[in-house]
Amino acid sequence: MNILKVNDVDLAYDSFGNKNDEAIILIAGLGTQMIRWTDSFCQILAARGFRVIRFDNRDVGCSTHFSHYPTLDFDALATALMSGQRPDIPYTLDDMSNDAIGLLDALSIDRAHFVGRSMGGMIAQIAASEYPERVLSLTSIMSSSGNPALPQTSPELMAMMTKPAPNPFEDEAGFLAHSLSFAKRIAGSGYPFEEGTYRALILEEVQRAYDPSSVGRQIAAMAVSGDRRPRLAAIKVPVLVIHGVDDPLFVPACGKDTASAIPDAELMLVDGMGHDLPHQLYKVIASSIERTARRNLHALPE
Repeated sequence: MNILKVNDVDLAYDSFGNKNDEAIILIAGLGTQMIRWTDSFCQILAARGFRVIRFDNRDVGCSTHFSHYPTLDFDALATALMSGQRPDIPYTLDDMSNDAIGLLDALSIDRAHFVGRSMGGMIAQIAASEYPERVLSLTSIMSSSGNPALPQTSPELMAMMTKPAPNPFEDEAGFLAHSLSFAKRIAGSGYPFEEGTYRALILEEVQRAYDPSSVGRQIAAMAVSGDRRPRLAAIKVPVLVIHGVDDPLFVPACGKDTASAIPDAELMLVDGMGHDLPHQLYKVIASSIERTARRNLHALPE
């Protein structure tokens, strides 16, 4: 793992593959760390001829945290948004998109293929719309367009996601039970839920960095992002939208709406996939990312 100063924050990252190959930058989702893009998935992509870069978004993992900001008041956030006011939040998804571009700058990479999952898909969408000269292709996985007319996450799931978990250093068993319950709830029906794998991943994230307040700050960044469809309409690079048919967090309509908002975007609905990326799908997802990356490269802006 390496650390680079980008936009006045430290970003932790690592990479796989030949540094002279075309780059793919992987952007993680809400409150999760770069290791959610597992070593094996990164190695599969690297074996296809890419330099694969994953990093911790600001406020998670080994990147700079914003813990000095007050704990987010969700009621105050909702009130401000409904009244048309701009909430006082430490950063936005645009800032996080600028981080990804800044990381490319720091690594002397002119262009890269952007792949994002969940919140990371939103960040990648913004990068593709705002930096067309830097983004070679876009793959948005289990994400959404920000269209306010889309079905919202159920109150039950929001409650599970925002309910404080036990402190893992005081009650590891309780923390694991809480985290595994949510992971199982959002997993798809098509693949076995491998509790041992998730348990190891969750504990590894805790060992790298534990900051439960960061989820609220990132939810706020998502909430103020608004409707991205006007931005999505401007994207001209090859785009693939991957979405699980069983996704309960962002229902399939969210993926369909994202694809319909982007000219010539391809929509790939995956049966049995929820709001997760089981290892059984690694090769098919990697193949689809590669196919999108190789598509219409001659048509990219100079």
